[in-house]
Amino acid sequence: MDQGRPVRLRNSLIKMDQEFRLYWKNYVMQSLMATGAIFIVIYFLSLQHAVIIASLGATTFIVFAMPDYITARTRNVIGGHIVGLFCGFLFSLIPHPSLLYATLIYSLAVGTSTFIMVVTDTEHPPAAGTALGVAITGITLPVLVVVVASIVILSVIHHILKPFLRDLT
Repeated sequence: MDQGRPVRLRNSLIKMDQEFRLYWKNYVMQSLMATGAIFIVIYFLSLQHAVIIASLGATTFIVFAMPDYITARTRNVIGGHIVGLFCGFLFSLIPHPSLLYATLIYSLAVGTSTFIMVVTDTEHPPAAGTALGVAITGITLPVLVVVVASIVILSVIHHILKPFLRDLT
């Protein structure tokens, strides 16, 4: 058994405690901002769009908890979700008469959106969830407006507050 494991765990916990004590205001404020942002999204989307809401929740986490990561960049957040919306919409148009076809179509929506995000340098993992959600539920004008408005607002907030945000991970 590795005798160094308990020591490394203890040191890791001490480091986390020290970091939290030093930056506790960032932890609290950025978590509150994430709470407010997702509250607004949920308020305007019905819970029948839970898969899309979940992908926006993941985006909110990235923007507020990991603001320096490449996936939090405006290009990635907006570009990734636009790709996800487009792929989800295209695949939602394909008839799926059985569970097997539906499974294949939903999987292709995610795979295609992943491929396009990687090729266009707009990688944003939650956007694959957007593709899946739209492929499953279809898209309506209100969903399109709320998703686009949400990703633009999150990107603007990220851009404006970036100097004050700290990576919490």
